[in-house]
Formats: sequence, structure tokens, C-alpha cells
Amino acid sequence: MSEIQSENHRKTDIKSMDLAELKAFMTSIGEKPFRASQIYQWMHVRHVSSWDEMTNLSKALREKLKEQAELTVLEPVTIQTSKLDGTKKYLFRLPDGNMIESVLMRYKHGNSVCISSQAGCRMGCRFCASTLDGLVRGLTPAEMLEQIYRVGEDIGERISNVVVMGTGEPLDNYENLLRFITMLTDENGLNISQRNLTVSTCGIVPKIKELAEEKLQMTLALSLHASNQKKRQELMPIANKYDIEEVIDACKYYFSKTGRRVTFEYSLVAGVNDTKEDAEELSRLIHGMNCHVNLIPVNPIKERNYKQPDHTATEKFKIELEKNAINVTIRREMGRDIDGACGQLRKRYTEG
Repeated sequence: MSEIQSENHRKTDIKSMDLAELKAFMTSIGEKPFRASQIYQWMHVRHVSSWDEMTNLSKALREKLKEQAELTVLEPVTIQTSKLDGTKKYLFRLPDGNMIESVLMRYKHGNSVCISSQAGCRMGCRFCASTLDGLVRGLTPAEMLEQIYRVGEDIGERISNVVVMGTGEPLDNYENLLRFITMLTDENGLNISQRNLTVSTCGIVPKIKELAEEKLQMTLALSLHASNQKKRQELMPIANKYDIEEVIDACKYYFSKTGRRVTFEYSLVAGVNDTKEDAEELSRLIHGMNCHVNLIPVNPIKERNYKQPDHTATEKFKIELEKNAINVTIRREMGRDIDGACGQLRKRYTEG
């Protein structure tokens, strides 16, 4: 069994363990393996926030667990609710004091939660508030799951869709991401279908290919944001490492291995990447791919002078892509009145 240690390295992070590992852990501390199933249910189905709520465990076992095991629970610091569409933005405090954000979006087809995969981010994308203070650390599987559990408990409803598109680059926290996916889709836990999971990446080519080999049935969303290499380099430092053609080839590889259509996220910045020429160039770049383009009018952040294109420019861009037989939607803006963009709430809070 690979021992999973919590951040303080004193106690074992059992909420990041799958059921088989938890059984092995229980045996290692002199307990019967069947206790693991009980504890797993308390953590991943009932979402309890303390050992004492695990009422079918003896007091002695609960005390032993308090000494040896970490029960990761996120603390809500602030919750904002949009008056426009009911979107809720959560600022959570991690056990080590770091802050992360999660967003609940309500759709006709169910409740979707957008979670963070890291505290901070080192990718440096120019239009994103999450990356302004750099990377602190990757989140554990438990910390990723906990965002969904706490949101679900807050609203008292089932979460049916998960998007790993909040703060951080998921493929920069690869092993923890894979374990999180395994546990999220486990029938002993939330049992969310892989098809209801989307993972976003700015384009770490080797990891996209590695992920393709896993043959998961989730959606890969690539943050593309430009129609050529030069513009992508200006917006996204990762493009200095991986050429835009390499990234597109990796996405084609992902589709060939999984049969899952790739989504291209494209943040429209007025006067930067929103012209007719950009749309034509983008059409040529992804021509013939089984893909979907999600146009996102950029969320202005005060540290950058990027402006959102007007509705007409956005529509023209969409029509230009459709003329070239590309499947495209404009992302419905949600939570604009509540620090809706990635990293805004955390940054505002930490700046006081």
C-alpha cells in the first residue's frame, strides 16, 4: 500500500484512499477490514465532518483514528450567491490555511460544481486572476472531493456534474487528479459518471497523451484562447514550451484513444483575438476535428487591461466558425455579480 500522508506528515490522509487501501490501513492499525467500508461510507456518502459523527464505530476506535488519521474537511470562509442566476461561489479554507474557490452552477440538467485542483497556479495565463501570486501546492484527492461534498451539503441536493476548471492546472497535479477521478466515479462514493466530468488544461502535451492512455470517458477541455502560436505565446506562457500544433495533435490523439470529443475553450479579448481573421485562422487550425468550441467573453480583472468584446463581435466570431462547420457555443455568463472569474474572490480576500 502506498502510504498517503497529509500535509503535516504526522497523520495518514485516509480520505484520499480508495476502499482497498483503507482496508489495508485498518488492518495495519490492528482493526478488522470491514470497518473500512463503514468509514468510507461516512466520509464519501454521508460526508460527515468529524470522527464523532461515525456512530457505528466504538469510542476507542474513534480515538485511535483521531490520533493516527487525518479527516480532511474544508471550512467555508464565505459564500456569495448571485442575484442574477443563483450561481454560488465558495471560498474554502484548507486544513493548512490556504484558500481555494469552488463554484456551483445550476442548470436545467442538474447541479454542476467547478472545483480547484491547486492552491494558486504557476501557468501564468495573462487573463487569469488565479495565477497572479503563483503556485502554492497541489490539492490532495480528499481536498478536491471535499469541495463537491461541502457544496452538496450546503444546498442539500445531489451534484450531477463536475468540472475541474477552477484555480490550478489539473495536469500539473496529475497523480492526485487521477486518484480523484477514480474516487469521484466509484460506486461506493458519489458514483458520478465519467461522462459527467470535464477536466480543463492549458496544454501540457505529455500529460494530455498520458491521460489519453487511461482511456477515461470524461471530456477534455483545452484552454486554447488563440488561433496561432504568436498570439498564444502572448496570452499563455505554456505556449513557449509547447507549440500550438503540438497541442492540437495531442488533442487529436486524445480523441483517437478515447472517442471523446475535445472542447476548445476560447476566451475572447477585444482587439486581441476576436477578429474575423482570428476566426478564419482558428477554423483552419481545428478543421476536420471532432470538437466543440466554447467562446468565453473574457472576465476583466483589474491587474490586466483586457476588455470584453461586445455582443455583436462575439456573435460574428461564432457565425464565422459555424460557416466552417465547427460546432460552437457562447458560454452563458454566470455569477458575474459575485467575483465569478477564477481566482477573483480568493485574491480579493487574501488582499483584505
